Formats: sequence, structure tokens, C-alpha cells
Amino acid sequence: MTETMTALFGGQGPDWVAHEVPVPEPGPGQVLVRTHAVALNNADPQMLAEFDTPGSDNAYVAGYEFAGDIAALGPGTHNLTVGDRVMGTAPSSFAQFVLADYRHVIAMPDNLQYNEATALPTALLTEHGALMLAGYTPGQTVLITAATSGIGLLGVQIAKALGAAAVIGTTRSADKEDVLIKAGADTVVVTTNRNLTDAVLEATEGRGVDVVLDHAGGQTLAACLPATRDGGHLVNIGRLDAAQSTIDLDALSYRHLHLHGASFGFGRAEELGNVIAALADEVMPAVADGRIRPVIDSIYPFVEASDAAHRMRSGNTVGKIVMPMP
Repeated sequence: MTETMTALFGGQGPDWVAHEVPVPEPGPGQVLVRTHAVALNNADPQMLAEFDTPGSDNAYVAGYEFAGDIAALGPGTHNLTVGDRVMGTAPSSFAQFVLADYRHVIAMPDNLQYNEATALPTALLTEHGALMLAGYTPGQTVLITAATSGIGLLGVQIAKALGAAAVIGTTRSADKEDVLIKAGADTVVVTTNRNLTDAVLEATEGRGVDVVLDHAGGQTLAACLPATRDGGHLVNIGRLDAAQSTIDLDALSYRHLHLHGASFGFGRAEELGNVIAALADEVMPAVADGRIRPVIDSIYPFVEASDAAHRMRSGNTVGKIVMPMP
């Protein structure tokens, strides 16, 4: 195995910069993965903007999501073998080799290519984890806001695969309606044309949805409260609209709603491992048989990472941006 690798660093200015660095060695509970593809998440350009002042203190290897082959195993890793094809999530993923907690990788189904697999881990664990946090059961109705995001499109598919009676997806763009229908949404609400609360209540015959997976935040979240049934659950996952929201506390209290915040980050490694492990019984079989598939917005060569970040910032993406690794 080579002793050095190429990695993309942030904190070097407005764009990622490639550097040659030593290949890391796995410690206890870690696996070393030779990456074949990586995927962008909203946090990637956000971190670029946050740490855009060059300096050694700001330098970091970018990325959170990868797919590849296990190259080495540290002590205390279980049920994994060198050569296994895996997808997973870890800090510093935009590199030819990635160190990951062994609990944070998932065996790739045989029918997936690396470019597809890398677009799955974050969305699968986040959307399924949020549904479980909401106490979701088959036969319930699910509302997914900002549903044409890379994560949202997987959320639609997961809810359908887990037996949702109906899935409602929102988008700001009428030209993205067909994408949501293809993903499995039963109803699409174009929020630039319709009042979200009214449209959801109409689609549910006035009852409201059982579960909301909110990726927008802001006043979109506020509009979801009166569109949720008495005793229903709302899970805020993202803040694509805004991180602040002014909500009607009467709607929250009188409807006896449960409002959750979800962030499945690396600071709680065991909890994240449990969320990933929970995918095995219900979600991964649906990936293996094709009921759940990533929607790829675009593929950029690794050397065009700055263009990929620009595409991510545009707000025009439908699905995930992927970069194959050299």
C-alpha cells in the first residue's frame, strides 16, 4: 500500500486545496478505507465559508461521506475483512484513504456501484433515524419538506419502502415536481404557489400528517405545526431555509405535538453506530432490491472539486453531487 495520498483541505482560502499527506494507520475500533467515490453534503461549502482564512490553525481535510474498499483493520473491529466493499460516514472523507469508526461503515449491496453508494450513507441514517425518533409506524402519513434535496429524496423513498400510507413532499420549484413523483411522493406541494398548511390539510382531509421530516427550518417549520395531526411528531433535521423560526405555541400545545431536533453527528459515536446498525433490517434490503436508490445530481472529477462546491452553493441541485476518487 502506498505511503502517501491526496486529500482536499479546507481552511486554505475560498476553495479546497489538494495536498499530498501520509496515509493514516487505523487505531483501535477503526478501519482504513481506500475510497473510490465521495459525496458532498450541505455542511461542506458551509465549512469552506466558515474557515476561508488561510492559516495552519484553520486547515482541515474536508468531507463526510465515502464509498470504497477496506484496506486495513485496527484492533477491535468486528465482522469486517480487508477487501470488503463499504460505504460510510467519517470526518476527513475527501481523501484517497479514510479512517472511520468500524460502526460507521455499511456493507455495500452487490448491485451498487461506488458512485451510487457514496450518495447513500448520510441520507439513509438521517432519514431513517428521524423516522424512528418520531415513533413512525407503517400506515402513517409523512410530510417531507425541501424534499428535492439529496437527503429529502431518500427520505421519500425510505418512507414508502417502510409502508407509509402517503408521503407529501414540498419544493419551491414547480419544475422539480416530477422528480418527487418519480421518487414516490403521493402529493407534491409547490410552496411558491400554495400555502403549505392549507395544502397538507387538504391532502389529509383536515386531519394533518402523522410525521414531519423538516429539512428547511425557518417559517417552513412553523407552517408544519398546524398541518400535523393531534399528537403527531415533527423532526427538524436541516435549516436550508433558516436556522431561526417563529412558531405558534398554541398550535404546538393545543395539538399536543412532539417537536424533536435531530443531529446524528460524530460527537456521539456509539449513538451514531446504533442508528447505522438499525438500517440493516428494514432499509438495506430495500436498497439491495432497488426500492431505494440515490438520485445523482451531477458527477465532478476530483480535480474539479471547487466546481462541485459551486454547484452545491447554487441551490439548484436535485439529489447528490458525487466525486469519483483518482
